[in-house]
Amino acid sequence: MQVYINGKAMKYKKLPSSYIGIQRTWKKGDVVRVTLPMQTTMERLPNVPEYVAIMHGPILLAAKTKTEQLKGLVADDSRWGHIASGQKLPLDKAPIIIEKTISEIPKKVVPVSGHPMTFSFVNEKIINPEKLTLEPFYRIHDSRYMMYWMTLTPAQYVSYLDSAAKVETEKLALDKRTIDFVAPGEQQPEVDHAMKVENSRKGSTSDEFWREAFDGGYFSYNLSTGGNTNLVLNVRYQSTGSAGRKFEIYIDEKLLTTVDHSQATKKAGFYHESYAIPSDLLAGKKQLSVKFASLPGKATEPIFYIRLLHEK
Repeated sequence: MQVYINGKAMKYKKLPSSYIGIQRTWKKGDVVRVTLPMQTTMERLPNVPEYVAIMHGPILLAAKTKTEQLKGLVADDSRWGHIASGQKLPLDKAPIIIEKTISEIPKKVVPVSGHPMTFSFVNEKIINPEKLTLEPFYRIHDSRYMMYWMTLTPAQYVSYLDSAAKVETEKLALDKRTIDFVAPGEQQPEVDHAMKVENSRKGSTSDEFWREAFDGGYFSYNLSTGGNTNLVLNVRYQSTGSAGRKFEIYIDEKLLTTVDHSQATKKAGFYHESYAIPSDLLAGKKQLSVKFASLPGKATEPIFYIRLLHEK
């Protein structure tokens, strides 16, 4: 930081969390100018370190991408009207920064001449490139945007390609069939779906939140059916290598199924199980209650995601 008085640099001692005092006889027309030079830096996200945010000083930079399919851009007072509802684009088609030395990325973000607080990437390999211009996030409106950037080394990118397209295709297929969903363990989705709990706890594993019930406890949510009678309940689990659990799932307090993972072969990573909902439990209903109940002295599996889906 530099302080100038009438164009002349002032000497001072810098101390953190303190003030700079200027003592002089002031005259009308004196000009004090303070310059705060800012550097471009990179911050890794704490739970997903392959993603980074690019900062200029304290200001978060982002880039406009595309403007198609912006349904839900303007919030209204309907239920969940504050949540963007436009079509989701495949995550594996988003821009990815490829750099052998990730820490060098900030050095390759340079100012755009004649445009304050506007930057571009120079000599940087970007996969799925748009014409990317970085600017303060607060200036971006009415557009899709990139704010957190996946950054990979060339070797990591090859590995990523092997799995990303398949995973994203499966995810988008689920999204297309989804009538309603709730993410257990996340505050807002649980509030929005009128959660009820007893002897229940939540946590996070592998960067995803979960909820479980224990010792005869339960947790439940109200989900919208959209008036459909051909639905299945889809639940996301994760294998941890420990012994499975046995618990019950209820629809409007009627037993839908008993889930018994106690003898099942543990699967690798995250996986989904679907349970058909009898049409008589759906007839004439706009919403229903889904409850996960543990048995006395037992616990449910950690539940990572719950969806009501159209049958295929």
